[in-house]
Amino acid sequence: MFDAHVHIIDPRFPLTENEGYLPDPYTIADYRKRMARFDVGGGAVVIASFQGTDQTFMKTALAELGPGWVGVTALDLETGDDEIVELDRIGVRALRFNLKRAAADITGMTLQALRAHELVGWHVEVYIDGSMLASLQPVISKLPALSIDHLGMSEESLPYLLDLVDRGARVKATGFGRVSMNVAHALRRIHAVNPQALMFGTDLPGTRAGRPFQDSDVDLICDVVGTDMFAVLEDNARDFYRLPPRTQSIPPLPRAEQPTLPLHREQLPEIDPNATLPLPIIER
Repeated sequence: MFDAHVHIIDPRFPLTENEGYLPDPYTIADYRKRMARFDVGGGAVVIASFQGTDQTFMKTALAELGPGWVGVTALDLETGDDEIVELDRIGVRALRFNLKRAAADITGMTLQALRAHELVGWHVEVYIDGSMLASLQPVISKLPALSIDHLGMSEESLPYLLDLVDRGARVKATGFGRVSMNVAHALRRIHAVNPQALMFGTDLPGTRAGRPFQDSDVDLICDVVGTDMFAVLEDNARDFYRLPPRTQSIPPLPRAEQPTLPLHREQLPEIDPNATLPLPIIER
């Protein structure tokens, strides 16, 4: 499993109130304990609005999580090319446009995103209210690669979201407790347009969500996408974040002490024709 959307809230690093809200800590240890029953082989740490643009937090989180983990960050618009290249070297793979909970210079962010894509191949991840998606579609559709958080948030955004998916956008199957839509219906429609679009994530710890991630969310995804569940739970995201596919080690079958050897026809024993008995006729 690849968890494409995780927030780590480390009390060692300062936070800034967003709309008067400060979350409780949620450390890497907390995340690992919560997901212990799942075989999580990597994921994406996504910066939140209350974490600003200080990259010390992101660098520390990726170093502690280790191989298989990448970062999705926000940068000051004045950030230079050298810093972007260095962040890519340690595992950052995308910029986040938080258009729901933070004021934003859309033009400046778009120019930065185009520069980061040209430099190191980063994509953009957009957190946006469904009601805004239609009005901003002309802007975000010009981005060379993007994903949309939390299924686009609302039922009304679905037609615009599906149009973006048809053009190659990815969609995070995350935040089911945040959205106002029929989740199964949205998953089914997105998957039908492009089976490579959906990327699973827990959105843990689920700050300000109606409810956090539940194990049953995975069951719902599997029920909808069927045999494509491994792609949605892992492969699609690994491909999008430019990570190698995860190798699955399959243990060899136990071998018998004396394996059966084929016999040639002349080695077959002769059967006495009188030794065979006809089956009795059964009258019905």
